Amino acid sequence: MKKRLSVHFEGHVQGVGFRHSTRRLATGYEVTGEVRNLPDGRVELLAEGEEEELRAFLIGIAESHLAGHIRRQEEGWAEPLPPGFKSFQIVA
Repeated sequence: MKKRLSVHFEGHVQGVGFRHSTRRLATGYEVTGEVRNLPDGRVELLAEGEEEELRAFLIGIAESHLAGHIRRQEEGWAEPLPPGFKSFQIVA
């Protein structure tokens, strides 16, 4: 069943290539979505796909070099919103 995942990453997550690395990691999973810097210094990840694939994507992030930049993360799960994402991209 498709789900929508929202994650807010806190820590030293801006100015270190976090968004670009997340986009590269996403290509290894069947997920679509976007990643963006927030004005308060956090990074927001929105992704849609099968729940199992989204959980694997999160594990991939946690096991990557990005983990050293993350101090805290908040996750939220919901139903996907129409029309859905077409790809995975960085949003300015």
